Amino acid sequence: MTFPHVQLSANPHDRTGVRRGDEAWLDRRWADPTSRVLVLSGTRIRPVGGRVDWVSPAEAPDGLRVLLGEQDGATWFAVVVDPDAAPGEKSEWLDLRGLLPHLAGDGVAQAPLVFHAIGLAEWLFTTRFCPRCGGDLEPRNAGHELVCRNCGRSQFPRTDPAVIMIVTSGEPGSEDERCLLGRQSVWPEGRYSTLAGFCEPGETLEDAVRREVAEEVGVRVGDVEYFGNQPWPMPASLMLGFVARAVSTEIEVDEHEIEAARWFTRAELKAEAEAGTLVLPGGVSISRSLVEHWYGEPLPGSW
Repeated sequence: MTFPHVQLSANPHDRTGVRRGDEAWLDRRWADPTSRVLVLSGTRIRPVGGRVDWVSPAEAPDGLRVLLGEQDGATWFAVVVDPDAAPGEKSEWLDLRGLLPHLAGDGVAQAPLVFHAIGLAEWLFTTRFCPRCGGDLEPRNAGHELVCRNCGRSQFPRTDPAVIMIVTSGEPGSEDERCLLGRQSVWPEGRYSTLAGFCEPGETLEDAVRREVAEEVGVRVGDVEYFGNQPWPMPASLMLGFVARAVSTEIEVDEHEIEAARWFTRAELKAEAEAGTLVLPGGVSISRSLVEHWYGEPLPGSW
């Protein structure tokens, strides 16, 4: 089942996994001027003209070549270069959060490719040595495998499941129904978002929702309904969205991850968003999708 309202997951590419070890095919595709390449400085990307910049293979600098896959009749690659060798000023290269505004509009169609590239770059950056023997690692399979030069053990990218949820209370669809949003102390005044947290070993996703809400704001949750998912390679997460029904409403924030939390009716949400006293997550995030799914239509303003 697809969720078109989760924008950053709506246009997946063919990852062409069977071609990652085919060096002859990779060389042919790299020689094709229609192939597109995304350059990463370590784990960062430099937008050009307000958009993510894809270049031809001939324009790409030397670096670790990564196959992303095929889409729209073209082959898509990424090249990861050392930040000290990347062109331009370091301040021009943005992390994923800074890049999100450049993925809005027409750029959202390429978001899965960008997330694939950043996710692999993050994994390559953090996986420096073999966990078995401490040996050096050599990239294989077009950047999707690391093999220890000493003991031969292979390492593959891993993804950490994280739950993100809109918690609701009251009669569904009624004027009195409310949603629960929280904020962190490091955020600017007025910024609120949905709650989120990582799934722990041996835990179901639904129980992770219940535990995280209870830990962060002291609210107990009953029914949990799946909404959709969105990759979030910061550094290696998959955000799994849910709509959760509260069975208690008293808030007691943990004052560690969450500074404050509030219940909002739809009328309050709209009025404060229009006034700018409530600032909601960006329009392409799954958090924004959860809020607007519950509200029933787009809302003004964003981070």
